[in-house]
Amino acid sequence: MATDSATIVVVEAARYRRIKAAAAAMGDTPKALERRIEEGIWLEGREYRRAPNGAIYVDMKGVEKWVEGAQG
Repeated sequence: MATDSATIVVVEAARYRRIKAAAAAMGDTPKALERRIEEGIWLEGREYRRAPNGAIYVDMKGVEKWVEGAQG
């Protein structure tokens, strides 16, 4: 009797994503994410970070806490 073997590969999603990729993953628009940053709804070091070159990266774990209503 032959058996089929399958390999399961688990890939962890990136914690930090550029705005466009984060918006796509969240089902939102990049502009909506940019507004949250501009209006101070998302805070640097909590929901997003800036890379040394100035690029903004959304912290998906920080956003997850924000969605759940956690403070700080």
